Amino acid sequence: MYWLLEEVTWEEAKEIIAKADYIILPTGSFEQHGLHLPLSVDNIRAENLVMEVLKRADKYNLKLAKLPTLPYGCSEHHMHFPGTVTLEIDTYIKVVTDIGVSMHRHGAKRFLIMNFHGGNIQPLNIAVQLIRTKTGMKTYLIHWTQYARDLIEQWAKPGWGHACEHETSMIMYYRPELVRREKIVKPKVKITAPITEFRYFDEITDTGGIGDPTISKPEYAERIIGEASERILKVLSEALKME
Repeated sequence: MYWLLEEVTWEEAKEIIAKADYIILPTGSFEQHGLHLPLSVDNIRAENLVMEVLKRADKYNLKLAKLPTLPYGCSEHHMHFPGTVTLEIDTYIKVVTDIGVSMHRHGAKRFLIMNFHGGNIQPLNIAVQLIRTKTGMKTYLIHWTQYARDLIEQWAKPGWGHACEHETSMIMYYRPELVRREKIVKPKVKITAPITEFRYFDEITDTGGIGDPTISKPEYAERIIGEASERILKVLSEALKME
């Protein structure tokens, strides 16, 4: 069973929030994705891949409610490419924390952030901690790609990660009309020092992408969606049993 909170009234929301095992906040970003993909890639993935999880909830006897996707994230590393929008880290943490606290005030039992942008992970870890300390509510973070990594690596080339064969295949599957196929090229990725540092993406790649989008196929996306969704649902089900 699942509900989309953006489609219900406040009266209905009151009952849904009380019943739901998890209130889910999908988190994406609005940022460049190379020459061939739209700025909305992570939000397209967030909307569709969270729905894949919701549609399978009955199999695990889970009641899930979804909030609207948070469309902006922490994307400073992409800001040298026009169109990208970034939130300051402290702003982002505050926004996510406020959303979680709001759900708790309405009676939510558990808050689940399902993330689709790597730049959000560290700020989200802080937001999870703040929501828990402010409210006591069980709060979880799932980064979708971590539940599909081994499946992706069965066909993707080493170095995939952004506007790559994986993300391109996903958009080919869900929104093929948005892929500029004539613009698909393998980017030139620059070698950088093997130490941790902050780098803008134009210091890494000429197109804004990494990986090899030239080998992308919608079938690759279809192959992993079901299994990754099942893995996430199993984890959510097990978390309930452990409480």
